[in-house]
Amino acid sequence: MSVESKSEQAYRLIRGRIDDGQYVPGYRLVLAPIANELGMSVVPVREAIRRLEAEQLVTFERNVGAQVALIKETEYLHTMQTLALVEGAATALAAPDISEDQIRRARAVNQTMRETLDAFDPQRFTALNLEFHSVLFESCPNPHILDLVHRGWNRMKVLRNSSFSFVPGRAQESVDEHERILDLIERRAPVAEIESVARAHRTATLDAVLAYSDEHRHGDAHQHGEAHRSTAA
Repeated sequence: MSVESKSEQAYRLIRGRIDDGQYVPGYRLVLAPIANELGMSVVPVREAIRRLEAEQLVTFERNVGAQVALIKETEYLHTMQTLALVEGAATALAAPDISEDQIRRARAVNQTMRETLDAFDPQRFTALNLEFHSVLFESCPNPHILDLVHRGWNRMKVLRNSSFSFVPGRAQESVDEHERILDLIERRAPVAEIESVARAHRTATLDAVLAYSDEHRHGDAHQHGEAHRSTAA
């Protein structure tokens, strides 16, 4: 049995913390504390960070050092728009063959999501969200569309942060929309209607995140302007 290299250990630790949201976008990756935690020199930690940089999960800036890559808003926009299209199509194509057992499973997951709202954990909610949608889209008979759905979700994992971290209020709406999708599938509504509702469900989250981003961008600009006027005065 091969022994895991120190560089691989460091990579696994850092990558795991990026994936679970412990190291958020913009978090500075200081070599020495990570090396001390793992009981190794900074050399394998530096190698791990270079690997993560090649994967575009980490960026390196002069006078700043290594930090977890910031989420590019345009990348998020394009990924969510694409996912809305392909997941909506996959769900609609799967709908006629979704069994009562699958509907029960999806409804049970959605109920768990509802129960987590009081003590809200965005990462946990996002994992359950994928589990819910997977029950519905995995039966898609078109393997090419299904492949695109998987790519979209994997791309969202690379972007790393749960949308619900920014707009936790969206979680309640999302759970309610899940129930509507299940109701449509259960009563064998027209495929076009199911696709439309499933697509709107995804774009509603996108719209909420973009609105949040826009609001905070303007808020930061306002604060900067106030600070500038105060300094000038």
